[in-house]
Amino acid sequence: MTRRILLALGLAASLTSVASAADKLKVLIVDGQNNHNWVVTTPVLVNALETSGAFTVTVSTTPDKSAPKEAWNDWHPKFSDYATVVSNYNGADWPEAVQKDFEAYVQNGGGFVSVHAADNSFGKWEAYNKMIGVGGWGGRNEKSGPWIYVKDGQLFRDTSAGSGGSHGAQHEFMVEVRNPNHPITKGLPAKWMHAKDELYSNLRGPAEGIEVLSTSLSDKTNQNEPNMMVLNYGKGRVFHTTLGHADYSMLERGFYKIIQRGTEWAATGDCKATADVPSDFPTDKVVPVALEGYPKQNTPAPKPAAASVTK
Repeated sequence: MTRRILLALGLAASLTSVASAADKLKVLIVDGQNNHNWVVTTPVLVNALETSGAFTVTVSTTPDKSAPKEAWNDWHPKFSDYATVVSNYNGADWPEAVQKDFEAYVQNGGGFVSVHAADNSFGKWEAYNKMIGVGGWGGRNEKSGPWIYVKDGQLFRDTSAGSGGSHGAQHEFMVEVRNPNHPITKGLPAKWMHAKDELYSNLRGPAEGIEVLSTSLSDKTNQNEPNMMVLNYGKGRVFHTTLGHADYSMLERGFYKIIQRGTEWAATGDCKATADVPSDFPTDKVVPVALEGYPKQNTPAPKPAAASVTK
């Protein structure tokens, strides 16, 4: 079952374009299970995208973990209706038919965005692991592929034995852009502070054709761990960010801009509608604060103002 979420949030955001509904890119967010609070973070993702003026967003919520197997029979999104699918999901395996449809969707040119714990999902789904490039937890280890990190400006692929996925205590940290010429990072500061978040490390996977756009220095590994990556799966484009543990991790201008650009790039291969760099984008010296008018740390996001239900 899918629902269209319309948010009643009062921020006067900087809009990059004012487009008619017909011109906006259609985005599907998938949630419903996660070891993170998707009930709070999905509305923030919706708002981040819709306030750009470039997207219309639909949310598809899976059955929960306690639902009987039969409940999954009614959950089968039509991925081909959307320019990009954004995953805020980390939970039970999707039904095989849904997996096959999703593989075909991306293979044939559909966009895909993996947010934070979405790269923990589906450790045994071969195609998914190729899509995200690298992931953590979910039984991943050296057999899943190398641990990738950046050292001396070069991408290292460590094939030594070890589990995939770790992080230290949540904290604010610096994001360092590694490719300033990519549409997602073009014009952004070379280094900028990110809000309190989990800094993922030791990610492992096939990493085929992966390009690391930005990294942060891990307190666990003392290596520059990737937090924004892009790659292709067939004709499809994939944007993978490890940022976004909680609402307070997302509610800052840096995250808003990279999720807007990453979603547009996955859909079109460019970031024309989201190209602006807002004046309040964080710098390497200023720790970002929660965007004005949004819920503060650890408080629930506003409930949807309205919802429409479609099959």
